Amino acid sequence: MATSELASDAQPPAPVAARSNTSALLILFGLLAAIVAALVVGLSAAQALVLLGIPDPGPLTTYGLPAVRAVAEIATAVTVGFLFFATFLVPPQEDGVLDVGGYRAVRTAGIAATVWAVASALMVPLTLSDTSGSPLGEAIRPENLFRALGQVETALAWAWTTVLALIAALLIRLAVRWSWTPFLLLLSLVALMPVALTGHSSSGGAHDMATNSLILHLVAASVWTGGLFALLVHALRGGAHTDLAARRFSVVAGLCFAVMAISGVINAAVRMSVSDLTSTTYGRILLAKIVALIVLGLFGWAQRRRALPALEADPTSRSALARFTLVEGFVLAATMGLAVGLGRTPPPPPTSVPTIQEVELGYQLDVPPSFSSLFFGQWRFDLIFGTLALVLAVGYAIGLWTLRKRGDSWPVGRSIAWFSGCFVLFVATCSGVGLYSPAMFSVHMGAHMALSMLAPVLLALGGAMTLALRALKPAGRGAAPGPREWLLWFLHCPPSRFFTHPLVASIMFVGGFYALYLGGIFTTFADSHTAHVLMNLHFLISGYIFYWVVIGVDPSPRDVQPVTKLAMVFGSLPFHAFFGVTLMSMGTVMAESYYRGLALPWNYDLFADQKVGGSIAWSAGEIPLVLVMLSLLVQWSRSDRRTARRVDRAAERDHDADLAAYNAMFAELARRDHEER
Repeated sequence: MATSELASDAQPPAPVAARSNTSALLILFGLLAAIVAALVVGLSAAQALVLLGIPDPGPLTTYGLPAVRAVAEIATAVTVGFLFFATFLVPPQEDGVLDVGGYRAVRTAGIAATVWAVASALMVPLTLSDTSGSPLGEAIRPENLFRALGQVETALAWAWTTVLALIAALLIRLAVRWSWTPFLLLLSLVALMPVALTGHSSSGGAHDMATNSLILHLVAASVWTGGLFALLVHALRGGAHTDLAARRFSVVAGLCFAVMAISGVINAAVRMSVSDLTSTTYGRILLAKIVALIVLGLFGWAQRRRALPALEADPTSRSALARFTLVEGFVLAATMGLAVGLGRTPPPPPTSVPTIQEVELGYQLDVPPSFSSLFFGQWRFDLIFGTLALVLAVGYAIGLWTLRKRGDSWPVGRSIAWFSGCFVLFVATCSGVGLYSPAMFSVHMGAHMALSMLAPVLLALGGAMTLALRALKPAGRGAAPGPREWLLWFLHCPPSRFFTHPLVASIMFVGGFYALYLGGIFTTFADSHTAHVLMNLHFLISGYIFYWVVIGVDPSPRDVQPVTKLAMVFGSLPFHAFFGVTLMSMGTVMAESYYRGLALPWNYDLFADQKVGGSIAWSAGEIPLVLVMLSLLVQWSRSDRRTARRVDRAAERDHDADLAAYNAMFAELARRDHEER
């Protein structure tokens, strides 16, 4: 069925020579990255072994590990980039089936995901061999492999990556419709995370900042590198919509360059000083990577100045685009090899021994929490959620500016609600609240309530999706779908309908409390920075979906009746209150060993702190409840007024025909009753 559907509107398949040439080009990029990584490690491997005190595992591991990792990194970028290309850079056919360019990109991504899974599987024994200093032949023996797998975090991360990449490869093989590609892209980005959350950035002082910056860096690098390879292959194959893909990718590449530059500077700044750039091997490799990034920026600027105008003037002329993109692709592949070599090189030793708090939290807490320290005295920008708050605020402001430039109006109350929600998100993650949240349960619960109860209410009242639908230009009949069409698809896709079902939204919103805290998840992962990021993400998303259904002014995938909305609010209150009471009455302290290990002198009574957290959970639902009820009353009142105006207009058009018919019915009933008597 997939083949017949695709063949109806598809272009003729590319010649075998073109397919083999593009495949050879991708293989060449992978080999280049592997060779550069191996060469870089050859310069620093001996130093790394001496500093770590690990025996030499042999040349097969020493040089094989960076080479295999470089192949895995290139395969990762190709998987992510080609899926991104099929999702956003080229349009599907009118019936939703991928066009030829998108179909080829998805199939290439499937092959790359298979290579990614194989390379990740090879990284498991290579990592164990490297960590233990034993030859690869010893590490790969089953009794050694499975016994050591759970003890080496990086090897376990590669094992998880193998599973996720293999699942992605299998699902990609089934995809023939565009609606699959956004979810496959999301899965491929998730598969990036296990390895991104290990290594240099996940340990030592400021590891929270280093880990968050590395996540942003890797996502931007994968989209940029893989997207560039996809654009190059598409141009060499003579694919349709190359001019559109190039214009869209130019914007994406600029954003990725900015994210990579900023996150790279932050990641380097938390582990070394400026003087280390020329005095250490790590610094010199980093300096080479910086130079490569600058060169890539210059190539991007030149391509925007020359290749894109030439392509817009003549969409069939792809020589300039292919030439610039090919050279840029080689530089990107070499840069990825440098990045792999950098990850294998030990950074300069810290100038001071990190404290227990710096090891566990990433920073030091010197004063007890107070109103001043929580909201004014101490701030630490959260690269993920702080950036998210700023992006949401700026994006909304651009939408408002677009409407105002057109002369359209927008309710002031919605703007106030949205910017207030962004402010709450920013304060809950970047102020002292976010700083003390991983260290004290009471502050953590306060941040939890702000992220799940207060910020989502305000964001739902902001009507951002409605604003986007009004501000974004429609693609037009026969044109390629754009952001407005993607947003409309999101509002009506099956996953949106599933998660906005009143029962599902309520279970996610309320059930998360019980699963996380009473189910033991929080106690198990309290010392994990990754777990705290995922918890904050869960709080924000589950709260937004719940309040989107209950009071959201945006269009919803489901038409929920007001009575159902009211039932959702009052139905969740008893469970929320019981959760808070349960926390206050617990006989054990959650994550006690973790909190004791932090040795905070002002947080010695963990029972009392947990009871404070329970009381916050018990009482925090009151303010959102008031906002929800006021919003529902306003919405119902406005709905009644709209209905009344609609009835009045209809009466004016037909001279109260409905009222006349209604009175005639009663007159007829009265006449019949009189005759019967």
